[in-house]
Amino acid sequence: MTHRQNRIIRDIERTYMKTTEERNIKVTNPYSGQSEMLTQSEAIHYHMVKKFEELGQYELMQEGLSRFSKMNPKAYMTLLD
Repeated sequence: MTHRQNRIIRDIERTYMKTTEERNIKVTNPYSGQSEMLTQSEAIHYHMVKKFEELGQYELMQEGLSRFSKMNPKAYMTLLD
């Protein structure tokens, strides 16, 4: 991952980690139909992973997967594994 990519991720995290940490955002796995409740920062990470996958940015996707799995291992297993 490039320095620029790392900086982008850190900037996004810094901006959104200041938001509420209440798990009040429902996200559903489109394949299994299972859902998890996420904090705003977890939901942002989840959607970043999905967008990076869509754009073919696999290094960024892997970094996002790694971070998300540490933030909420149960949701990672339900939504992304």
